[in-house]
Amino acid sequence: MKTETKITVNGLISLGFLLIPAILIFIFSLFSMQVEEYYSLEWYPAIANTLRIITRNLPFSIGDILGLLFVISLIVRLSRWVWHGVETEFTLHYIGAGLLSFARKVLWIFIVFNLIWGLNYSRMGIAYQLNLEPEPYQKDAVVRLTNELMDSLNASRRQIKDTALPFQEFNDISKEAYQSYQSASMTYHFLNYRNRSVKQSMFSGVGDLIGFIGYFNPFTGEAQIRSDIPRIMVPYITCHEMAHQLGYASESEASFVGYLAASTSKDPYFKYSLYLELFSYAQNEELLLYSKEKDAKGFDSVIKFNRNYLDTLVKKDRIAIRQFFQKRKNKISPAFDSIYDQYLKINKQTKGIQSYDDVLGWLMAYRKRTGKI
Repeated sequence: MKTETKITVNGLISLGFLLIPAILIFIFSLFSMQVEEYYSLEWYPAIANTLRIITRNLPFSIGDILGLLFVISLIVRLSRWVWHGVETEFTLHYIGAGLLSFARKVLWIFIVFNLIWGLNYSRMGIAYQLNLEPEPYQKDAVVRLTNELMDSLNASRRQIKDTALPFQEFNDISKEAYQSYQSASMTYHFLNYRNRSVKQSMFSGVGDLIGFIGYFNPFTGEAQIRSDIPRIMVPYITCHEMAHQLGYASESEASFVGYLAASTSKDPYFKYSLYLELFSYAQNEELLLYSKEKDAKGFDSVIKFNRNYLDTLVKKDRIAIRQFFQKRKNKISPAFDSIYDQYLKINKQTKGIQSYDDVLGWLMAYRKRTGKI
């Protein structure tokens, strides 16, 4: 942020020139079919593959480094602006010039973000590609889905012979996720993923403060995964973040696309990771529906039934995951959750963070059409 002391004509003109492409991008985003055909299927894949070609062989996350440098630069510039403001007693011209400079930077970020990835929020997406129509679901449907997921969860855990879960190397998980997408693309050509660029986050240590387990950097095309979380969570999270790399911006769609990929894996470890996550979504929704009906008896019976039905080792693994996050609870991450919630809502995900759980609607629609889960 420069320390201009007055608003200049050139500054206003440059702001006007930036407003034009920003407005055009916004108008274009209103036409989902055109976004799907001309951006998500044509423009974006070329950009995404180019970025991944650049970053894939680097052993570290360039996005994390650039992000850190951006934050440091922002703090330094803001500090300088405040310091000079104190010297000039924050005149109206000084404040106006600062706001003008800030507006130009916001417009630049808006334009670049949308051109390299953000317009995917406006695409037709997986519903259009698979001809799926998620419908409002009833409690009975969620109960049936939860029970089916418990069957799959128990079956996949029993295929892992060891009592203790084996530890898989991150690169091996990343390779298997890549292979899963290759397998899925045999049925769904639009899931063809090339130039794998998945990294362990450099900021895993602050993951508890911010509240993330994985994220996608649209400016570098990299997917980042926390390195310190229970390793059994990593396969499905990796598939989820790779879905973002393919241009599925919606969290529910990325979760569903991650399911389509991970479900093709022949590795029981991968399948188990998938069903652990999906079962958690389903059981949470199941209990929520009983709570909304104020059915305490039904609520307790579901907890008892699920607890008895789950394999002993599944319960052991779920307890270990739950304890990992309970030990790391803090008062800061809810604030970051609120910020991310607003980010999602701004980008047309009206349910915000709750949109992650919408994957159940996709699963039910997919099962209705294919008979598979």
